[in-house]
Amino acid sequence: MKSIKVLFVVAFLAIVGIAQAQTLPAVTLKDINGKTVQTDKLSNDGKPFIISFFATWCKPCNRELSAISEVYADWQDETGVKLIAVSIDQAQNINKVKPLVDSNGWEYDVLLDPNSDFKRALGIQMIPYVIIVDGNGNIVYKHNGYTDGAEKELIEKVRELIK
Repeated sequence: MKSIKVLFVVAFLAIVGIAQAQTLPAVTLKDINGKTVQTDKLSNDGKPFIISFFATWCKPCNRELSAISEVYADWQDETGVKLIAVSIDQAQNINKVKPLVDSNGWEYDVLLDPNSDFKRALGIQMIPYVIIVDGNGNIVYKHNGYTDGAEKELIEKVRELIK
């Protein structure tokens, strides 16, 4: 009987552990203007936000960020969502990030992760990689790769969060 109770408690704790939402890890990064940012403090005033991992050399990443850019103002008006783009370009290429952002007219907050510390802390293997964080700071959606039109799924997930 005692072993059944122990088994039940272990199973219950495992289920509770699985149910707990993943939050952003604490990593110190800089934005493209050199300001220090703590990743576990990222927020959007209680509204959802999107984090998109990219690199200047990653064509699918750039297509995704450009596609989102075309509808970003509408998304913000409708949902209040914010996008934070995180470059994983290594230190020798970091000087290419701001010109790429500026030339594309991307209105995103851009963070630099030259050692891939944030990417690694989230267990991300490949880019492009997008996560959605709800208004409470919980990671509620993850997506790897990009195909044309995938941004529509992103905004649908955001809409579900604000209902």
